[in-house]
Amino acid sequence: MNGGQRVLVVDAWQQELARGFRDPDELLVHLGLADHAGDQAHRAAAAFPLRVPRYFADLMRHGDPADPLLRQVLPVAEELASAAGYVADPVGDLGVGIGGGLLQKYAGRALLITTGACAVHCRYCFRRHYPYGADAAIRNRWQGPLEVLSKRSDIVEVILSGGDPLTLSDDNLRALLNGLEGLPHLRRLRIHSRLPVVLPARMHPELIEMLGRSRLAVSLVVHVNHPREVTPRLGEVLAPLRCEGIVLLNQSVLLAGVNDEPVVLAELSERLFDIGVLPYYLHQLDPVAGAAHFQVDDDRARSLHENLSARLPGYLVPRLVVDRPETSSKVPL
Repeated sequence: MNGGQRVLVVDAWQQELARGFRDPDELLVHLGLADHAGDQAHRAAAAFPLRVPRYFADLMRHGDPADPLLRQVLPVAEELASAAGYVADPVGDLGVGIGGGLLQKYAGRALLITTGACAVHCRYCFRRHYPYGADAAIRNRWQGPLEVLSKRSDIVEVILSGGDPLTLSDDNLRALLNGLEGLPHLRRLRIHSRLPVVLPARMHPELIEMLGRSRLAVSLVVHVNHPREVTPRLGEVLAPLRCEGIVLLNQSVLLAGVNDEPVVLAELSERLFDIGVLPYYLHQLDPVAGAAHFQVDDDRARSLHENLSARLPGYLVPRLVVDRPETSSKVPL
């Protein structure tokens, strides 16, 4: 593919990203829910803006205000209410920085805050209050994090997070990958992204080739919460990654009104496995300020997981875990 064609492909996904919904009223009108628009959604969106790609909006049921995909992204009045125990930094990110935009909570692994940008703003996001501007890991073509990692031979895996690392341009990702691959002690690269789910156009051949030819063992963790997010298009864009030897995993968040029913969770695991994605974690909600209305209590979460275990073979049952600031790993709930 020549250079001109490549620019057109990259521009296509970036233009699609730019055309996404940013106004709650416009999204609701698009879904035939104009009578559900109001000031409360705008007040919540002022605190944490709405971002929804049109592709993802078109997966939502027209005329259904309780649609589980819509519920994940629509600002609502409940976000404005304070709730005991719900805080700005629920997993302790701010206390584990090691410089250069890197966080290290667990042995052998470091997480890189690559960007604050996301294609979709999930209302339950545990980093919805994170001070992204303070890190700016991309500054000077990743010089900061690469310098830190070069001195840490105990770190063998780097996790790209954010924000969503796949909102970065191919050029920026290539510069980062080249730098990481030049550190001989690194063995694995893990990428957490929701873009394949909400903006599959991002997964164009150049990106897939870049990841596939890395000397690092690459895994991609997609974030799918409901079976209707597992579309034929998602399967199409993930298939070439499997062919390149990239490990595909999924982690979901347990969300009230979205996936807190055993039949929904079972169907999600089945559909994921159908497209070559292994269920990995089912996260109890991180108690981030503004998301208390998504909470499923721990006893019900355990009951749901037990029900799921009775329905499915073990390899299709994700681990039910919670992320606590004081622990050295994700812990079973």
